[in-house]
Amino acid sequence: MTLPMGRAMREVFGDTVTELANDDPRIVMLDGDLGSSTKGETFQRAHPERFFQMGIAEQNMLGVAAGMASVGLIPYISTFVAFAVIRPLDQIRVLIAQPRLNVKITGGYSGLFTGRAGKTHQVVDDISIMRAMPNMVIVSPADDTETDQVLRWSASYAGPVYVRLVRDATQHLFDSSYTFKFGAAVPLRDGADVTLISTGAETPRVMDAAEILATRGIQACVLHVPTIKPLDVSAIVKAAERSNFVVTVEEHTVIGGLGGAVAETLSEHRPTPVHRIGMPDVFGESASNDDLLQKYGLSADRVADRVATLKASA
Repeated sequence: MTLPMGRAMREVFGDTVTELANDDPRIVMLDGDLGSSTKGETFQRAHPERFFQMGIAEQNMLGVAAGMASVGLIPYISTFVAFAVIRPLDQIRVLIAQPRLNVKITGGYSGLFTGRAGKTHQVVDDISIMRAMPNMVIVSPADDTETDQVLRWSASYAGPVYVRLVRDATQHLFDSSYTFKFGAAVPLRDGADVTLISTGAETPRVMDAAEILATRGIQACVLHVPTIKPLDVSAIVKAAERSNFVVTVEEHTVIGGLGGAVAETLSEHRPTPVHRIGMPDVFGESASNDDLLQKYGLSADRVADRVATLKASA
């Protein structure tokens, strides 16, 4: 059964950071002229004196955020991943990560779903880039519930955090009983035939894929990895032991992302066959969400087909 749709992460971003600022005067938001898209405008309406319109000058924006953090403020960034990570990468590296300043790089519009903006705005290598940066923490929530909890956690964490958010509404995976735990992976489904490891908004699709596989007699263990750095090594090893056959799935390049992190971990701690499903070594393109998922093999049915084929040939 396909999981129901929840709220868009960008709406949760606007509402949650605004609520956090109601109780913490240190929280500010810096916007790269995209508040209507990221929903940073919600914060602007509630706290205009703490909302800073930086314009299309993202390198400067991240530098200003570093300066604000150095005097005790907690800046949240409001822009697309293309402009939160890629364009100001040197500023992030030198001004934020090296001194380990308390800046929250909340990048909207990650992955494939960028509202038909095309390859210029699609970023599918951000995890690879940020994983390699010392002092940087990476969290990629799966749905609206987890997004809210991740953002609330981020305000209490002292140091740079990259939160990977997607544009559109995502499938609703977690109910109100769920509690995000920093650094912990989340077992979602048990099965001994194959271990599926995923992150972010791809995880609900992987859960749907596991249901499809079950109808074909393949029982999948599903592990959700919201915290990509630092990685929950013990949970990944335990999940691999369940089936001795691991497939990673991510809406991100297979080079250096979650699949790379899992392969590195298992090669060191428990050598296990690992197959990576994700974007090949290509740039994305402009199309509808469903068409993009189908083309790159990331829809539930395409993931199920690929896993079944891999399992049959193992």
